[in-house]
Amino acid sequence: MASSSPAMLLLTLSILFVASVIIAVDAFSISSYHAVRNQWRQRCCAATATTSCSSSRRSTVEGPPLSTKPDYSSIHGPLGQIVDNILMSAFRTKLSERLDRSDNIIRIKDSSLATHDFAGIIELTTTMNSQYTNRTQIQEMSRDVLVSLFPPFILDRYPSWFAKPFPEFSAKMCAWATVVGGTWLMGECTVNDIPEIVDDNGGGGGGGDGKSQGVLVKRCRFLEESQCASICVNSCKIPTQNFFRHNMGLALTMTPDYETGECQFAFGKLPTEEEERLAKDTPCLMRCPSGGSMRSWHSNDRVSDENGTGSLQWLDDLRELERLIANKKEAKVQSACLLMED
Repeated sequence: MASSSPAMLLLTLSILFVASVIIAVDAFSISSYHAVRNQWRQRCCAATATTSCSSSRRSTVEGPPLSTKPDYSSIHGPLGQIVDNILMSAFRTKLSERLDRSDNIIRIKDSSLATHDFAGIIELTTTMNSQYTNRTQIQEMSRDVLVSLFPPFILDRYPSWFAKPFPEFSAKMCAWATVVGGTWLMGECTVNDIPEIVDDNGGGGGGGDGKSQGVLVKRCRFLEESQCASICVNSCKIPTQNFFRHNMGLALTMTPDYETGECQFAFGKLPTEEEERLAKDTPCLMRCPSGGSMRSWHSNDRVSDENGTGSLQWLDDLRELERLIANKKEAKVQSACLLMED
């Protein structure tokens, strides 16, 4: 019994030593992991703040003053608040169904807020933009929501029955329908004329003289509540343009003004490459809750440095993250092997 005591004591001390080594390795790996992760996030945000609109080199847009923010709860479409609530609930239902689909890469559960609560839509949209890093996926999912709101027979027949044979009439009708059915989403808006389509002499992608083919949103509710230019572009502007062009057979150009909160719809007018580039390169809003990080997440291009040259530092940092995690796992395996050898 006495001879076994030193052996037991030695074994106990060996186990304690190995355990302390494992704990030390874990602590070092975790602290290094968080340090690199935070450094990576900071560089992404810093890069976002310096690589926005290449033409103006502005890092952020101040946006309209919060002191003049409208009371959106008192703004209703021509058909009244009851119809607006029905439309909002329908949109929210379709949005939640699309985000929680079983074949999604990431499934997002519905908000606990009421279906006629606008904040629930913002919550779901913000979650989608923060969870999905590929902006094309976000745009396609948002477009799917718009498609699901219309009966298939309308989308199947509208391009051939209306948009192509009667482009001017279709553009005017869509402008009117946007005001009637979209005020709850955008806030106060009015039908207006689009003079540039007149200059195109009916060649703006859908035809028409420009008369009553536009919708002017005076201060967009969706942009105001999301407070994010990236969400505006990827969840509203591009998917809506694609929906009208590919599903309705009608060209549409949406031009948001992040300084004033306005947005100009131009039905029958195709967006130019320059307009689309400027939209994607728009600086982030100063009040953006993500601090500009969504713009770097959703960029398909390389992050640039202060001189405008391409930089893949964020990718190097990500690889460093992966290396630390791999080293952590290897250290645990080696510690276990030492314990077995002892």
